[in-house]
Amino acid sequence: MTTTAHGLDELKALAGTDLGRTEWMEITQDRVNTFADATGDHQWIHTDPERAAKGPFGATIAHGYLTLSLIIPLFNRLLEIGGVSMSVNYGLDRVRFLSPVRVGAKIRLAGVVDAVEEVKGGVQMHLTFTVEIDGGDRPACVAQAIYRHYA
Repeated sequence: MTTTAHGLDELKALAGTDLGRTEWMEITQDRVNTFADATGDHQWIHTDPERAAKGPFGATIAHGYLTLSLIIPLFNRLLEIGGVSMSVNYGLDRVRFLSPVRVGAKIRLAGVVDAVEEVKGGVQMHLTFTVEIDGGDRPACVAQAIYRHYA
């Protein structure tokens, strides 16, 4: 279920809110290859299924930064924001890649709004995101992110 906030006051009211979890998203080899092409990172653990099958993970895996980048579209499924002129990704305080995401695995995003504070012309949201792996014991990624939203 998507949470909706309209305007800065409703965003401020989200402080301390658990936004829940998204639906599962399958990580495909095509997505991994496209990311490899975009970044120039063609390491065999990501792009060579035959070699990777004999490697440490038993299959190709998503790039850590691919997993991190998927937070953006998944976050849009958790929180729909209206009534603001602009929203920007302000940065990350901490990121950890705890488990590899094998091609064919499904991931989803869990999000918590840790705090919301006023900044000039808007608000700054601090969120903790956890990228979960279907059937996994540990998450793929935990990231503390900062977004700014302006009136």
